[in-house]
Amino acid sequence: MGIALICFVVVLLLGIPIAFVLALTGMIHLAAIDLSYLAVVPQRMFAGINSSSLTCIPFFIVAGELMNGGGVTQKLMEFVKELVGYVKGGLAYATIVTAAILSAILGSPNAVSSILCSVLLPDLKKEGYDMEFGGALIAASGVLGPIIPPSTTFVIFATLSGVSVKGLFMAGIIPGILIAISYVFVVALYVRRKGLPRAIDHIAPRRLLRSFVQAIPALVVPLVIVGGVMTGAFTPTESGAVSCVAAVLAGMIYRSFDFKHLPQMLLRAGSTSAAILFIIAAGNILGYSLEVDNIPSRVAAAVLSWTSSKALIILLLLAVMIVVGCLMEATAAITIFTPVMMTIVTAIGMDGLHFGLVLCIMMTIALITPPVGMLLFVTSNISKIELTKLNRAILPFCLAAFAVTFALAYLPDVALFVPRLFGYGG
Repeated sequence: MGIALICFVVVLLLGIPIAFVLALTGMIHLAAIDLSYLAVVPQRMFAGINSSSLTCIPFFIVAGELMNGGGVTQKLMEFVKELVGYVKGGLAYATIVTAAILSAILGSPNAVSSILCSVLLPDLKKEGYDMEFGGALIAASGVLGPIIPPSTTFVIFATLSGVSVKGLFMAGIIPGILIAISYVFVVALYVRRKGLPRAIDHIAPRRLLRSFVQAIPALVVPLVIVGGVMTGAFTPTESGAVSCVAAVLAGMIYRSFDFKHLPQMLLRAGSTSAAILFIIAAGNILGYSLEVDNIPSRVAAAVLSWTSSKALIILLLLAVMIVVGCLMEATAAITIFTPVMMTIVTAIGMDGLHFGLVLCIMMTIALITPPVGMLLFVTSNISKIELTKLNRAILPFCLAAFAVTFALAYLPDVALFVPRLFGYGG
C-alpha cells in the first residue's frame, strides 16, 4: 500500500488527469498484492459504470445544455429580479434565489456559475458591489447546483454505496435551502456595511405578473424533475429524459431554441458525461484494490480502537472531508473514500443516507475552497477577477456553508426530514 500511496501523491502533483491517477494507483496497488489481479482491471472498470442509475447523468447534463441554449434561464432571472429586487441589496439576493432555481434545472455548478457570471456580474458591478464579492457570491451560489436535486454527485454516491438515489434527491432539498439562507445572512452583512441600493424602486404588480407568466415554462421544468421523482411518477433516469423534452419545449415556447446548435450542445454534454464516467470507472480499479487489501475494514478497526464516540468519529470524518475536498476533485474523492468511510459509519450506526448527504455536500463545498476550488478557477477565468482576491472574498460563504453542513451532520432528523416523509432513511 505504501508504494501505491507514494505513486498517488507523485502523479497527482505532476498534474496528470485525475482519472489516470486513480487507475495507475489502483493498478500499482494490485500488482504489489499479486500480479494476477491485473487481469481483472478491464472487468472492474466496466463493472464500475455498469449501473442503470448512472444513465441519468448524461440526461441531466443534456437537459442543462438545452435549458441554457434555449434562453430559458434569462426569463427566470428577470422574474427573480422583479420578485426580490425591491429590497436593499436586492440584486445579490436575486443572485442566490436564481442560483437555487437554476440548480434544480441544470444540476451543474459550472453551468450555474458561468451563466450568472456572464449575466449578473456586470449588473452587480454597476450597482456598486466589489467585483471580488460579486465573483465570490456567484461561485458560492454555484455550489447549490450539486446539492439541490437533480444532482450527479448524489447519483455517483448512490451507485457506489447502494443508497437510494430518490432518497438522496429528497434529502438534498432542505440542505440546499438552508445553505442558500446562510448566504443571505452573509450578503445582508455586506449590504448593510456598504449601504447598497435596491435593484428596483418598488414592486410593480403588473410587471411582476408579466415576468412570472413569462417564467412559467422555466419554473415548470424543476417541478417536473423533482416532483416526478418524489411522487414516484418516474425514476431518476426517466426524470432526466423527461427534463430534456421539457427543456426543448420551453425553448420552443420562448422561440429562442435554435436546432442548428443542437449538435454542439450534445457534443459538450457527451464530453462532460464521458469525463465523469471515466473517473468512476478508473476509481473502481482503486476501490477494488482497497477491497482486496481489506483497507476499509482495517481503517475502520483503527478508528474504532482509538475512540467509540459517535460524535467524535463524525467530527473526524468531517475534518478528513475538508482536507480531501481542498486537495481533490469531488467525483474522484467520493469514488475513493466512499467504501472506506461507509465501513466506519456502518460500524457507528450512522444512517447511510444521512452520511451520503453530508459527504456529497462537503465535497461540493470543496468546489469553492482554496486552493483547488474548481468553481473559483471557472469564475476567475470568466470574470477576469484575480484568483487571490476571489480566494479571500469566498471565505465568509465557505464558513456559512460549512456551519450548516456541520449542524446537519449532528441533526439527522432535520437532514432526513423530507426523505422520511416518503419512506426513505432510518
